[in-house]
Amino acid sequence: MIHSEHHRSHRSGWLRAAVMGANDGIVSTSSLILGVAAANTTQSAIMLAGIAGLVAGAMSMAAGEYVSVSSQADTENADLDIERKALAEHYELEQEELATIYETRGLTPELARQVAEQLMSNDALGAHARDEIGITETGQARPLQAALSSAATFTTGALLPLLVAWWAPSSLLTPLVALFSLLFLALLGALAARVGGAPIWKAAARVMFWGALAMALTSAIGRVFGVVA
Repeated sequence: MIHSEHHRSHRSGWLRAAVMGANDGIVSTSSLILGVAAANTTQSAIMLAGIAGLVAGAMSMAAGEYVSVSSQADTENADLDIERKALAEHYELEQEELATIYETRGLTPELARQVAEQLMSNDALGAHARDEIGITETGQARPLQAALSSAATFTTGALLPLLVAWWAPSSLLTPLVALFSLLFLALLGALAARVGGAPIWKAAARVMFWGALAMALTSAIGRVFGVVA
């Protein structure tokens, strides 16, 4: 009999960037559309503002993710350089350090030393990166992957309210964009929860609440500062 468990933590890196990008795309673009529409602007001007927001938002997401994750990668590489130098100059002390780590996790001193010796004989830097520094393969920083994922999902999310605004008649543009955007957010929250193994209804309600709040505030600002076109 084979026992297997299906863990989802390996998805956390790309899932976080994807969900954040899609959520930002839906919320920012729908909020922008509703804010501009509340200022009594023409439908063509609303579409222009939405498209400009999509392009600017996608580039901002990509740049922000790349810079922030690159900073994480720089820190990880600096720590690995320190560890690589320590292994070259003080191999035995590093082995003792690793054995001490295993002791604190419950191994006997003898077994901890054996585990440290065997792991370091196979991949000394990898063992210290994982168990001393906390750098793992699934959690390692990947700037380009994060940037492309965020830009792509932001664009996908932003296109949804834009398509609704393009399709909806002028008289129903505001309620339809708001309604469909909330629906898109609920579906996004449910899908992300499904992939990540989290409660679906809780995730859907969470993204809908913050999306509705953002749209309401932006629409109110548009009404306050808007002028008749």
